[in-house]
Amino acid sequence: MKIGMTYDLRAEYLAAGFGEEETAEFDRPETIAAIENALRLLGHETVRIGNIQSLVKRLAIGERWDLVFNIAEGLYGFGREAAVPALLDSYRIPYTFSDPLVLTVTLQKAMAKRVIRDLGIPTPDFAEVCVPEDIAKINLPYPLFAKPVAEGTGKGVTAASKITSAKELEKVCRDLLAKYKQPVLVETFLPGREFTVGIVGNQERARSIGVIEVILLANSDPDVYSYRNKEICEEVVEYRAVDDPEAREAVELALQVWHGLGCRDSGRV
Repeated sequence: MKIGMTYDLRAEYLAAGFGEEETAEFDRPETIAAIENALRLLGHETVRIGNIQSLVKRLAIGERWDLVFNIAEGLYGFGREAAVPALLDSYRIPYTFSDPLVLTVTLQKAMAKRVIRDLGIPTPDFAEVCVPEDIAKINLPYPLFAKPVAEGTGKGVTAASKITSAKELEKVCRDLLAKYKQPVLVETFLPGREFTVGIVGNQERARSIGVIEVILLANSDPDVYSYRNKEICEEVVEYRAVDDPEAREAVELALQVWHGLGCRDSGRV
């Protein structure tokens, strides 16, 4: 099988003048090489396509592939992760992982939480701050947790994201609105353990392949899995594979979310 590979290489964007934080979700060359080597070991021919701009050019000159292995993140808008799959759908080229609808909904976390809540799956109470006037309307008990509604890799999350007063809430929300130019998600802060559940498979065959607990060390930003903690995770975070009753409960909940949102192939919750 001839498999194209779509991705955003962080070094290319940095060389083009983009900043460290705005490229934080993008990949390293060794990640692309590892995926390519795995596909070749399975007997496939691989073609490195790169980002969406490169994909557009290659499609325009008539290039096609049997399948595209897509891990492209994109840069702009709530639909940025959906852009490559949507383009491939237009050309009827199959690709790995979730479709444009799922990728758009799950990136916009307030929208994802509304779907989850409608399905009766537990999720922390929340409010969405679209303009500064929305801050005064929030009626949730402290402590709260605030972050941009559609970012990843901890962008916009700092030690200040755990909020204990109305004054802090006002400042954090205004700062995030100004910096990220998107709504702010404000949730009831959840103490306790933090898990990430790896899932593979579709529909009734979806299953967990393991649970990782995120343990913040003494020199980390406390209580929050922040951008800083993720960027220097080797120094401030311990990742531990776990399989205890709480972890197994997290798997059950994660699979409910996976099915409820219509996720596909592989991911994590």
